[in-house]
Amino acid sequence: MVLLVVVGSVVGGTLLAQTARVTDELTLDIQPARTEAYRLQAAQVNQETGIRGYAIAADQQFLAPYTQGKQDEARSVRRLRELLDGRPELLADLDAVEREADQWRKQFAEPLAASVTPGRPRTLDRQSAERGKAEFDQVRALWTKQNADLTRAVQDGRERISHERLVRNTVLAAMVAVFLLTGVALSVLVRMLVARPLEGLRTASRRVAGGDFSYEIHGDGPADLTAVAGDVEDMRRRIVAELHASRDIQEELTRQAAELDAQAVELRRSNAELEQFAYVASHDLQEPLRKVASFCQLLEKRYGDQLDERGRQYIDFAVDGAKRMQVLINDLLTFSRVGRLNDAREPVDLDQALDKALRNLTAAVEESGAAVDRPEDLPEITGDPTLLTMLWQNLVGNALKFRHPDRTPHVSVTCAADPDAPGMWLLSVTDNGIGIPEQFAEKVFVIFQRLHGRDAYGGTGIGLALCKKIVEHHGGRIWIDTDHTDGTRFCFTLPTTAADATDPVDAAGPSTDATEEKALT
Repeated sequence: MVLLVVVGSVVGGTLLAQTARVTDELTLDIQPARTEAYRLQAAQVNQETGIRGYAIAADQQFLAPYTQGKQDEARSVRRLRELLDGRPELLADLDAVEREADQWRKQFAEPLAASVTPGRPRTLDRQSAERGKAEFDQVRALWTKQNADLTRAVQDGRERISHERLVRNTVLAAMVAVFLLTGVALSVLVRMLVARPLEGLRTASRRVAGGDFSYEIHGDGPADLTAVAGDVEDMRRRIVAELHASRDIQEELTRQAAELDAQAVELRRSNAELEQFAYVASHDLQEPLRKVASFCQLLEKRYGDQLDERGRQYIDFAVDGAKRMQVLINDLLTFSRVGRLNDAREPVDLDQALDKALRNLTAAVEESGAAVDRPEDLPEITGDPTLLTMLWQNLVGNALKFRHPDRTPHVSVTCAADPDAPGMWLLSVTDNGIGIPEQFAEKVFVIFQRLHGRDAYGGTGIGLALCKKIVEHHGGRIWIDTDHTDGTRFCFTLPTTAADATDPVDAAGPSTDATEEKALT
């Protein structure tokens, strides 16, 4: 079929090209040549008329048609030679006309023009006039032959076009008939060799698709169809194997689900125990510490005059250790309660949360003389107002505590839409303090991790871990901008809507004291 199409295309193209060539010869060469021959003859007539008028009137203006006619004749001759290139019989007619016209000009026109005196008209003698007419009649006779040959060439061209079109149409019709017969033959062949085996394959595939996975698919017919049937059979076998594996996995998932249910029950029990421990830690464990501190202070007050300096120092150590233990217990309780107890989900104006944090830090701000820059308006998000106040208080409090000894603290708060995370606010707290080395940018968010000794900077090492837990509880993230080297810049994100926030974890067990509003360091 492909060979038939190629041969048909070549034959059709050849016939179309032949028809176009013959048509172009007629319309672009022969017919324009006949028109140009008429222009040539008109130019020669103008020469004959002009020279006779000049000979009679002896007026130079009558010589203009003669001169213009010679120029027009020269142009027409050049054009005719271009159009009749490759046609020697028509070029011979042109040469004969041109020779006879040259002879007429040399033997009659030019001598006659030379014999006329401008401004002195005279009567042309009959003999000269008859001789000129006879010579020009020979030119007219050649015109007749030239026109007849051109007319015959036009007629031949039209006949050739008609013949070429007839041949073209006949051959194309025969090709269409051959294509149709070939198509019918191929359709019958395809029906016998492909359609029937394909129908059998489709029936078998539908049977398997209907759920009869044990039915084996066998293919016959052409090699390609047999290969497809083999691939479908391989696919059936893989489906059967995957089905058995899926059933095994389903059984395993059922077993794991039962184990997860049991673990969930255990987790709820564990959470209840953890809440009970938190209750004990917040009350029962702190009571002995308060007693130790109180009795040590009472011992110093009542027997202080009987103790030496070292004894009083030991009492101070005991009191300070008890107080630090109490602070550490309270900080641990606060850290553990984030997102588990009293988890408020309400619209929170970050401006108000920041205002509250700064009021809590009023003494530290006034003592350090710090300047705090903040945007005119901070956005409103959905979250826990107490936790967000603790977040601001810890970050600003860190900036005040870890200030540089040689400059006044300067804290800058910024807020903008996060370009890398649509639906998130990008906030930052920047200070000009002592900074955090790049290698510790992740370590500082780990609970109890400290970069400085307790003698240099107080605190329990829980503050930044608490900040990370608060931000992640609200669906954001927090990090240190290590590109900022003149101090420390904490960056964190918060969702713009409640839907973007991470769902809080439900806490099981008895309720204890509300989350304390404080800053951890």
